[in-house]
Amino acid sequence: MSIRALIVDDEPLARTGVRQLVEPLDDVTIVGEAADGPEAVQQIEEQAPDLVFLDVQMPEMNGLEVVREVGVENMPLTIFVTAYDQYALDAFEAHALDYLLKPIEEERFEEALERARQQLRQQEADTLSQQLRGVLREYAEEETEGIERFTIRTRNRIYFVDADDVQWIESEGDYVALHDGEDTHLVRKTMKELEQQLDPSRFLRVHRSYIVNADYIEELRPLDHGTYQLRMASGTPLKTSRGYSDNVDALLDATG
Repeated sequence: MSIRALIVDDEPLARTGVRQLVEPLDDVTIVGEAADGPEAVQQIEEQAPDLVFLDVQMPEMNGLEVVREVGVENMPLTIFVTAYDQYALDAFEAHALDYLLKPIEEERFEEALERARQQLRQQEADTLSQQLRGVLREYAEEETEGIERFTIRTRNRIYFVDADDVQWIESEGDYVALHDGEDTHLVRKTMKELEQQLDPSRFLRVHRSYIVNADYIEELRPLDHGTYQLRMASGTPLKTSRGYSDNVDALLDATG
């Protein structure tokens, strides 16, 4: 049996790492690579691979959103690839879905691929669909509850920052910078993702590049055309933009 595989990861080195593990195998052929979610959806629909190595943490459209877009019934057998994320690992294990933890260990890769071979031989499409639905439901429930703390990954350690301590958030390309008044922490998420996941009664998008925690706004000074100058508890001044004036007006209405 020949397995046609697709590699999906926004990090070129990560894609190369998976490719190097796959290339020596006689029964697996790489039919393509995708560097983001939309490209992954297109490749899955056009290439119809048997197996997808799918990165969970991608900007704009993450791995779970790729599954939603393709549809669980149309999704090939999937091995998720993730940086350390205890919630993701617990979810995959609870629903018996296979995953690889970055950096990928060769022995663990071989175990996951052997299970994939067995599943493809057995053609357990219905089982896979049920497993994917379970994970999607679990992630949907987590997203509606709102982020309570952030997982920060650096080269040397993994640590956590409570959402309650974050005063404001600034866009940094494919990352966001969390400002807690003393330190700045980089997280690989987009402003769009955070706007959907944070508690909207506390975290307000006031600018294309800023989300603020209303609990830490100490002063608002009206400027021209419905914009404001905010002063955060840390003393940082932030200017709102007209496109998000409704959010600021709603905050003012709520506080009387």
